[in-house]
Amino acid sequence: MTSIENWNAGIMVAGAPASSQFSNLRAVAGDLVGHFAANVIPCGNLPREELSGDVTNVTMGCLRLAMEMLDKRRVPTDDDLAGFQEASAQWAREGIPLETILEVLHEGFRLGWLHIVTGAESGDVEDIVHGGELLMSMLARVTIAATKSYISELEMVASEHHTAAHTLVTALLAGRAGLAMERQFGIDVAHEYVVLAVYLPNHADEDDPAINPMVPARRKLRRVQAELAKSCGRTALSLLSPEGGTVLLPGSPTDEWVNSLVSQLSIAAEVPITAAAVQADTPDVPHASERSHELLDLAQLMRNTPRVYRMADLVFEYQMMRPGAGREYLVNLLEPLERTPDLISTLEIHLRNDLNRQRTARQLHVHANTVDYRLKRIADLTGLDPVRPSGLRPLQAALVARRLAMSDR
Repeated sequence: MTSIENWNAGIMVAGAPASSQFSNLRAVAGDLVGHFAANVIPCGNLPREELSGDVTNVTMGCLRLAMEMLDKRRVPTDDDLAGFQEASAQWAREGIPLETILEVLHEGFRLGWLHIVTGAESGDVEDIVHGGELLMSMLARVTIAATKSYISELEMVASEHHTAAHTLVTALLAGRAGLAMERQFGIDVAHEYVVLAVYLPNHADEDDPAINPMVPARRKLRRVQAELAKSCGRTALSLLSPEGGTVLLPGSPTDEWVNSLVSQLSIAAEVPITAAAVQADTPDVPHASERSHELLDLAQLMRNTPRVYRMADLVFEYQMMRPGAGREYLVNLLEPLERTPDLISTLEIHLRNDLNRQRTARQLHVHANTVDYRLKRIADLTGLDPVRPSGLRPLQAALVARRLAMSDR
C-alpha cells in the first residue's frame, strides 16, 4: 500500500484544491474563534484581547499547516508545531485548563474538516479518504505536542513554586521571613500559622526485605504531599521527608479542621500519622516549631495513640521534660520495682487500658487474678496503691518521669 507521503498531487475537492477553502485565512480564523467563544464555555470567559490575539494567531497557524498538509500530503513535523507548543506553554502559565485547549483544538479540526468537504462530489471519495487520514494524523501530532508542552510547563511552574515555598518555609522557621521575601517569591506570608510537627512511621513495604525501602518511602511522601496540596492548595508550606517534618498552615484553622487534615494525610500515607500542633504569630514560628516537635517527641515517648496533640493534652508531661529535683523524686518512687520488670510493664499496660483488668490480662496473656496480684505487689513495694486515686496519680507521674529520664540517658 502506498504511503500518504508518496502521493504527488494535493487533495482535491469538487475540482479545486481542498486548501482553497482556507484561502481567506483571517476570515476563516475569525469565524472559528467566534464559534469557540460562543460554544466552548470556558473560552467565552477569556479576555477579548486573548481571543483576538493569541487564540486567533494560533488558529491561523494551524490553518496554514493544514493548507500545506493538504497541498503536499505531508503531516506537520515537530519543528512545524514549535509555535503551537510555545502557545500551549504560555496558556499553562496563565492557568487556562488543558481540557479547554484540547476541546478548542478538536472542535477547530472538526469544523475545518466540515468546511473542506462541503460541496464534495461523488468522484472525490478517494481524496476525501486520504484527506481524512492526513487530518487525523495531524490532529494526533498537535494533541501530543500541546499536551507535552502544557505538562512540561506545569512541572516547571510546580518546581519553581516548590523551590520558593522551600526557601520561604526555611526563612519562617529561622525567623527571617518578611515582606521582601513575599515579593520575591510571590507567596503570601500570613500573620499567623499553625505549626504542625509530623511523624510518618514506616509503611509496611519499607520493612519488606525484598523491596528497596527508599522506593515505598518516596511514594509514601509523594502521597502525603499530594494530599496536602489537594486539601490546602498552595497555602500550606512544608519541609517533609519520608520520616516526617514540619508543616505550616496559614491563619488559625480550627482544631477539628487540623484533626481532619491529619486523618486525610494518614489515609493517603497508608500509615497512622502522629502530629503536634502549636498556634503562633509569624515572628514566633521558630519557637512554636521547637515546641511542637518537643510535644511530638513526648507523644511518641509516651507511646500515645497516633493523632494530633496540643499543649493541653501533654502539659503535665511537658513540664516534667526539664531535669530537676521533682523529676528525680518521681523516678525514685519506682526504684523498688526496678528488680521486677514485669511489675513496671503491668502498671504501664494497665494505665494504657484505662485500669481495665480484663483487657490488661488479655494483653499480658495472664489471668486477671495475676494482674490483681501484681497491682497488690506494686502497692506493697512502693507504698502507693494503683487502684486508688491517691496512689494512681503519683505512679502515673513517676512512669512519665522514668521514661523522660531514660530518654535523656
